[in-house]
Amino acid sequence: MTDKRISAAQDPGFADIAQLIAAAKQRAVQAVNTSLIELYWQIGQRISQKIAAAEWGDGVVDELARYLARTQPGLRGFTRSNLFRMKQFYETYADKEFVAPLVRQIPWAHHLIILGQSKRPEEREFYLKLAAQEKWSKRELERQFKTALFERTVLTPPKVSPAVTQTHPDAASIFKDSYLVEFLDLPQAHLEADLHRGLLLRLKEFLIELGRDFCFVGSQYPVQVGGRDFALDLLFFHRGLNSLVAIELKVGRFEPEYLGKLNFYLEALDRDTRKPHEQPSIGVLLCASKDDEVVEYALSRSTSPALIAQYQTQLPDKALLRAKLHEFYLQNMQAQDEEANEQAGQPE
Repeated sequence: MTDKRISAAQDPGFADIAQLIAAAKQRAVQAVNTSLIELYWQIGQRISQKIAAAEWGDGVVDELARYLARTQPGLRGFTRSNLFRMKQFYETYADKEFVAPLVRQIPWAHHLIILGQSKRPEEREFYLKLAAQEKWSKRELERQFKTALFERTVLTPPKVSPAVTQTHPDAASIFKDSYLVEFLDLPQAHLEADLHRGLLLRLKEFLIELGRDFCFVGSQYPVQVGGRDFALDLLFFHRGLNSLVAIELKVGRFEPEYLGKLNFYLEALDRDTRKPHEQPSIGVLLCASKDDEVVEYALSRSTSPALIAQYQTQLPDKALLRAKLHEFYLQNMQAQDEEANEQAGQPE
């Protein structure tokens, strides 16, 4: 009798079935999470409404916690503090219909981090949206707070050339002005080879820092032009933009002449590597430092879709960024008030 057993390597159908099981497990986890979030929302709503109607005081919540512990032994997560968190959860988002679908997409532990660490409504909504979109783990969400992603995004939008805006209108919401690579543990004085090697060794962390839909293509990607060989530092593909993304690393300050070589690589990629259905390639110069005025001058007449970004090896001073953000919002409010006063003073 012939033995018809085959290995997984011989039959790709094995991997397909394994993927079906994994997908089903993920859907089951998501369904449980959605049910829990809905339960916490309803409990928070009941408590909030009872207290608002003066039917309950804070002491009644203590009694509720003890009642649940007594009548449902083994039930966890319904202590006094957690019940008040459910109340806070409901009251925070009750009047914001557009975030309702988002709150059900992330785990309760993520909500506790966002509610506990966000200082402004805009900050809460920012992290809520990205946590759902990027599917961050709890650890990664905590890291984004430590790196002050919200403050950096508001205060320093990405520096892009006009060509990027024309060919990729969504690029400004995908790329960042600065990227945190503190996970590399690089010394202050380091070589480009150290940075390059570190990013490859910690590629998973770097992909998370880049953001959703970035896929790694290659390192020292070979480019041949006119019988000469060149090597592009890092090449990625972004599924949302449907575009190759070339990254050139510079361990010093940005210099305008760097754009020339990046443009050369982009032209070569578009001519020899890009598929017919793909959008034009995008280039990113990732430098240790940059002068924003020099960057603005360098990009203003650039015809290539290029961005200038900075990498940081240390976590930013979050207190300083929060102070700058507060000043930023005050200036915006002042400008809006002045505009409103001018419009009110105009004759009809």
